[in-house]
Amino acid sequence: MSKVLVIGAGGVSSVCVHKMAMNAGIFSEVHLASRTLSKCDAIAESVLTRTGVTVSTYAIDAEDVPALTALIERIGPKLVVNLALPYQDLTIMEACLNAGVDYLDTANYEPKDVARFEYKWQWDLHDRFKARGIMALLGSGFDPGVTSVFAMWLKKHKLKTIRTLDILDCNGGDHGQAFATNFNPEINIREVTAPARHWEGGQFVETPPLSKKVEFDFEAVGLKNMYMMYHEELESLARFIPEMERARFWMTFGDAYINHLTVLKNVGMIDIEPIEYQGQQIVPLQFLAAVLPKPETLGPTTKGKTNIGDIATGEALDGSGEKTFYILQICDHEEAFAETGNQAISYTTGVPAMIGAALVLTGAWSGEGVFNMEQFDPDPFMDMLNKHGLPWTVKELAEPVEF
Repeated sequence: MSKVLVIGAGGVSSVCVHKMAMNAGIFSEVHLASRTLSKCDAIAESVLTRTGVTVSTYAIDAEDVPALTALIERIGPKLVVNLALPYQDLTIMEACLNAGVDYLDTANYEPKDVARFEYKWQWDLHDRFKARGIMALLGSGFDPGVTSVFAMWLKKHKLKTIRTLDILDCNGGDHGQAFATNFNPEINIREVTAPARHWEGGQFVETPPLSKKVEFDFEAVGLKNMYMMYHEELESLARFIPEMERARFWMTFGDAYINHLTVLKNVGMIDIEPIEYQGQQIVPLQFLAAVLPKPETLGPTTKGKTNIGDIATGEALDGSGEKTFYILQICDHEEAFAETGNQAISYTTGVPAMIGAALVLTGAWSGEGVFNMEQFDPDPFMDMLNKHGLPWTVKELAEPVEF
């Protein structure tokens, strides 16, 4: 049994804290902090109502390292779970280094002034975490996170090598809004509008954003347009599966989403450079995020399913030649909401955050330094997915999928 501090109070945090409370044998105390105390209190109230577990709440600026260090030292957790914004990864990691406490997140660092996320800044902290005798686990969400573990499970149980890998992220849900994002609007829009990058021939190849579109028939969802884009697990997968000839990431978007995004881009509303308005400096994208529906409010109206998985082709472990496997997870928005009060996008990230935290706290995954999901045995993580609301399936395909 261990004490844990969760930082951030959005939909992912809500799911994670609910699931921690449902596993009191691992998480003996759950503490929750964010800049807005009322958001923490709302999550704590829901957790108490649904599970009977009390969650302690705090107001904290995650970019204030001394204050955050003091809070960590006062609470004394065994692990800090960062579910705040990617901009705050480094300051939270710094506070964990100061306090000597293990760290976990779901998304890699991204500077506020550059729409480009990569692992370099966090990987550079490996020696400091190792010298401090503590652990940082990066990317314990769904993608990154589960998709990385899916690939390593295939390498352990099905494929000796992975020659090509495609990660397919489909949200077949409908929230009834004219335009909204299913996770933090600022991060979502920066991610979608950034240049696409995929791994091929030992290097990353860059293409214009949303320039490659393919139609794919997703189980339990149907035909959807998916677009090639960059996602951070490509960087870690390329590092830990060095034989890969090609790795790509695809995400589905409806025509209405693309049309709205195109208009917003054309009128400058997704810019990240500050402008002056009525004597104040504002960032257009941050203003847009403030007026869009909050992702955590979409749960009651969202219906449909998500389907996220990996298609991998490579040399079979049993020596039978080249094979292709598709490993995937389907999550129902309404079922996720019934359990935790949040839609499936938050659920599919919050549950893996809880699982990664559980594996660190129980010692199933351990080490000193900074680690990615690919570096650990996939089996205990995969087992917990089945037990805690994200059951997965794997099937062999007749041939590689070409798109």
